[in-house]
Amino acid sequence: MGHSYINVLVPIVFSTKERRKIIPTDKQEELWKYMTGIARNLRVNTVAIGGMPDHIHMLIAESGTIPISTVLQKVKGGSSKWLGKQVRGFAWPEGFGAFGVSVSHRDKVIAYIRNQPEHHKKRSFEEEFLALLEAVGVDYDPRYVFG
Repeated sequence: MGHSYINVLVPIVFSTKERRKIIPTDKQEELWKYMTGIARNLRVNTVAIGGMPDHIHMLIAESGTIPISTVLQKVKGGSSKWLGKQVRGFAWPEGFGAFGVSVSHRDKVIAYIRNQPEHHKKRSFEEEFLALLEAVGVDYDPRYVFG
């Protein structure tokens, strides 16, 4: 074959440092756009992005040219510098969750990301993240999930 064809959707979740509710509501849309721009510069398509004052959800289409860990390092690093100039003490921790999802579930994941405020009326980020780990069958030690 002369070309590579990749269509791998990856939902990604990560929180603010110490899961502090520090992302101002009025800065969220601008932050999502900034993060999407960083990903675009890495040739990674951000299918959906959203979140809450203490965490982010992204759905990316894996490009196959750069590891997810590098994408997240660049997105988190650049956005941390940008938002840190506007919000004193802002930072992301190192970790994240990344899980594969089938194309048949794409629209459901996009809707979930876009409806974060509604979802978090029912459960916290911590409860949500542990439920995600359980749903995708990730082995984890609860003592170390949140640092």
